[in-house]
Amino acid sequence: MAELVFFSGTMDCGKSTLALQMDHNHRARGRGGVRFSCNDRAGESIISSRLGLQTDAVEVHGSTDFWDEVVVRRTGGLRVDYLICDEAQFYSAAQVEQLARLVDEMDVDVFAFGITSDFRTRLFPGSQRLIELADKVQVLQVEALCWCGRRATQNARTVDGIMVVEGEQVMVGDVAPGDDALMDDAAPVAGVVEYETLCRRHYMRRVTAHGANLMAGSDQTLPFDIEACLWPGAGELRRS
Repeated sequence: MAELVFFSGTMDCGKSTLALQMDHNHRARGRGGVRFSCNDRAGESIISSRLGLQTDAVEVHGSTDFWDEVVVRRTGGLRVDYLICDEAQFYSAAQVEQLARLVDEMDVDVFAFGITSDFRTRLFPGSQRLIELADKVQVLQVEALCWCGRRATQNARTVDGIMVVEGEQVMVGDVAPGDDALMDDAAPVAGVVEYETLCRRHYMRRVTAHGANLMAGSDQTLPFDIEACLWPGAGELRRS
């Protein structure tokens, strides 16, 4: 029986590495598959891992219809037993439903890989629909770490080193000012966009590795005073 499986986690937990490994394993057993990706940091039509591995893939756009992609290949005589769908958080809800239909009506295994929530801790539409429809949702066991050493559970966005919690949901990281960083024809952001994984405590306190380094070099001697000053209304609490 074919399955729709969603492998999720934060950045740096090995999703793309696992996608490439699964593709290799299935091909080694004679199965035919198609690799898909969307907005990979290495460029268009690529699945890339932070370990340096990468391979070609079909780029997913808003107009991509997965049902048609499989029908065209099978009609042309190609074998399609499974799909590797990386960066699946960027897929639309309708596209996720197309993947589920392929599993149910064509017996195509679908292995989707993606981040669950965005830099605002809100679910991506694609991830939400995958959680709702997938036969299995597997959280990857490789734990990303916050700068403090705790398990990272949140994806933080920074612009010029400053953490932000507002803006477009989809924005490519490691982008210089003026580059085409946004999707859907939005205006480019002014500043260098990067991402960092944080534990919940430091996400809520807005303390990134850059901010922690600045605090470590300050004149403050009490760590709880340093962090308390980042809380909304902390000054009023300390004076009361």
